Amino acid sequence: MSIAKKVKSKTVNAPEPPLKNDLLRNKTVKAMLKSRLFPGIIQLPVLLVFSFIVFELMAGPGDAHDNFGTAATWVLWWPLIPIIFVILGRFWCAVCPFATVSDWVQKFVGNNRPVPKFLRKYGIWLIDIFFILITWADHTLGIVENPRGSGFLLLLITTGVIACGAFFERRTWCRYLCFLGGLSGNYARSGGLELHATPEKCTKCTTQSCYKGSGKVAGCPMFEFPRVMDSMARCNLCANCIKTCPNDSIHLTPRVPTKGLWFIRKPKLEESFLAIVIMGIVFVQNITMLDIWQNALAKLENFVGTKNYFVTFTITFIIAMALPVLALLLSSFAAKLANSRSVLENFARFGYALIPLDLAGHIAHNLFHLLAEGKSVIFTFVELFGATLHQQSDAFVSDSTIQILQFVLIAFGTFGSIFAAYKISKNNFESEKKTVSSFIPYALLCLVFAAINLYLFTLPMAMRM
Repeated sequence: MSIAKKVKSKTVNAPEPPLKNDLLRNKTVKAMLKSRLFPGIIQLPVLLVFSFIVFELMAGPGDAHDNFGTAATWVLWWPLIPIIFVILGRFWCAVCPFATVSDWVQKFVGNNRPVPKFLRKYGIWLIDIFFILITWADHTLGIVENPRGSGFLLLLITTGVIACGAFFERRTWCRYLCFLGGLSGNYARSGGLELHATPEKCTKCTTQSCYKGSGKVAGCPMFEFPRVMDSMARCNLCANCIKTCPNDSIHLTPRVPTKGLWFIRKPKLEESFLAIVIMGIVFVQNITMLDIWQNALAKLENFVGTKNYFVTFTITFIIAMALPVLALLLSSFAAKLANSRSVLENFARFGYALIPLDLAGHIAHNLFHLLAEGKSVIFTFVELFGATLHQQSDAFVSDSTIQILQFVLIAFGTFGSIFAAYKISKNNFESEKKTVSSFIPYALLCLVFAAINLYLFTLPMAMRM
């Protein structure tokens, strides 16, 4: 055998050196994730808190300002959830009370039928539709401002979760129908945490227990196969694969934020559509909570000849979503002139680049409610025990401080989106020397969206509570 062959053989058979930044090298982290108590030890308390919040929404004070369920849901949890997606990916989905209910129903009465082909094919589009409808219903039916409305929404979702758990395998609801799952999947792509397997080890594996499960631990609830997983969009960090892998192939590593957007092998139009629609929804959420909204609404009522809020808000909502979609289509057409790809192909590929700016706008909007109304969570909780706090303000910090934080977030989000667009363009068009010409239309689009966000955050915003 030649020296070259000996070296090659030695290289192939040598064990892979552990990644220096692999969190699973930490014995405490690894022991926690491999423990049979994880994530159940977190799921149960979360489910109990969720049950109490639903009870409070349905049976507590009818005024949102006095209802702890409203404060806990819309002033605390909803603003914090996108931040969790950035830091921990879809970890919330591992401990989500809806998912816990689904697991229990499936365990005791589940039929474990395969996911219908219709859901596999159109699930993301259904998620898009549900997200749009829930946002529309919030404004037209006043869900956030009405504790009973919020409670009914949560119970309606729970009903869907139970039905899916009773009929279909694994977490069909979470993967194919949950609007929050769609949102978290998009945001988790740009997060700072990544779970991946070692291909060299996986090719030799005959059990595939990370997907199928073992005798004691179920397979991946989200229908993911770590060996070929190229995104954190559908990994909820439940650690089932870490527990079941016989070859110690799984790694959990921090990564540069937005890196998960750079090398998507099979971009999907429906996922990019959700990203751009979220941009429009954040705009409309901001606009309808500004002092200028009432004047704008009066002008719209005069123009359409009706004061019916269902009609006027629906028109506003459609316009707010349609304009960003049209803007992305125009940018994709401009990119087409440079790279000769179709408009829809560019739309699907570069739509992911907008996710960091989406995320920044979403967090910035909700940051106002968290910091300007956050004390309401404390006040309403104390009032559950009969005490009354005579507070002067629900705010933790001043409006000017919140505004500065919002501007900083938009700046980071804009940079993240522009950088992601550049990386996407470089990864796909560098060999054709069309990186810059394909990138420029999307960089300009990001700057336009950033300017709109910044302007809206300069205007006074109304409270939720």
